[in-house]
Amino acid sequence: MKKRILIAEDESIIRMDLKMMLLDHGYEVVGEAGDGDRAIELAFELKPDLVLMDIKMPKINGLQASTIIGRQLDLPVFLITAYSQQEFVEKSKQDNIVGYLVKPISESNLIPAITVALHQADKAKMLKQSVRSAQDEIQKRKLIERAKGLLMEKKKLSEQEAYTTIRRESMSRQLTKESVAQEIILKYSN
Repeated sequence: MKKRILIAEDESIIRMDLKMMLLDHGYEVVGEAGDGDRAIELAFELKPDLVLMDIKMPKINGLQASTIIGRQLDLPVFLITAYSQQEFVEKSKQDNIVGYLVKPISESNLIPAITVALHQADKAKMLKQSVRSAQDEIQKRKLIERAKGLLMEKKKLSEQEAYTTIRRESMSRQLTKESVAQEIILKYSN
């Protein structure tokens, strides 16, 4: 599947060049913005795989727009700029910034950088999903443990008997063990 890219660059000629380079290498350019405000709007609307963002733009600059896009959408942003000063490099160290290129940008440095950035963004996304999944699993287990504890206390069951009760109820009523655990907690927590 083609990777979807949003280009945010205030200079229309550079924006057109970037678009042509990306299209020539099989990327889909889903939107174009000439300022940071529009980049944010389009990011919310289109949810691209990557935002290619110039740092110096009218209204909201690229760094501010990247912060908003990262915080609210968790989308990867690749920065392009005419500035290589250390202050810009330091300010671009945000979790969602996956690359940084200094203009003038050529096809020979853009495409490999975008390819690597997209790969790293995919890896980061999978890692975040894995962490979320593990956190969800921990919460489910805590719920079941709490329900087991209540059954052990209120009905004087062993740990194994309490777990068997939850499992049996889950299977007979075709509910998840977590749902049964929540019912037990509601029933016995008063």
